[in-house]
Amino acid sequence: MSCSQKVEDQNSSLPILGNWHVNEIELEGKLIQDTIYHKIADFSFTNQEGKEISNYTTAGKVYVADFFFTTCPTICPIMKTQMLRVYEAFKDEEQFMILSHTLDPEHDTEELLKEFAEKIGVNDDQTWQFLTGDQEKIFEIGQTSYLTTAMEDKNEPGGILHSGAFVLIDQKGRIRGVYDGTKEDQVNRLMRDIPKLLK
Repeated sequence: MSCSQKVEDQNSSLPILGNWHVNEIELEGKLIQDTIYHKIADFSFTNQEGKEISNYTTAGKVYVADFFFTTCPTICPIMKTQMLRVYEAFKDEEQFMILSHTLDPEHDTEELLKEFAEKIGVNDDQTWQFLTGDQEKIFEIGQTSYLTTAMEDKNEPGGILHSGAFVLIDQKGRIRGVYDGTKEDQVNRLMRDIPKLLK
């Protein structure tokens, strides 16, 4: 049995997004159904301080992921202004993180990301990780794990096509919400939803 779209989790008002399927296991003569949800695949990137950030770093934490690049001439500046609001509201939450993946790792080195972070007011990597790594791996995790648009496109300003999605991930690596990071009302909704997972 396979399904897509939203599944309501009994413990919370937030849906679990992405494809899911039910495994049937026979245990002591009884048929047990186990629902397998879409999860973020294993990853390993480098942050603005040169540290490795992986799914082990985010295990047991709630985080918001997005995709950007520092020279992006279109939606990125708006997205970063909105993500700063999220950062300011939750930066003291030990169980919360932000992962911003650059789509232009050749240009956006660790040093440049550190400079960029400081310029917008993020002075350490306690909460907000600016990630760089292999471009193909970043495109792949964007599209297959976070289910967002992230690809090279020569016709786009800056040569990269990407969505402005802020993707909310729970402690188990499951997608619990997708919000338009260019719209204040959507980011307000994200900021109302984060505490539902943190509690």
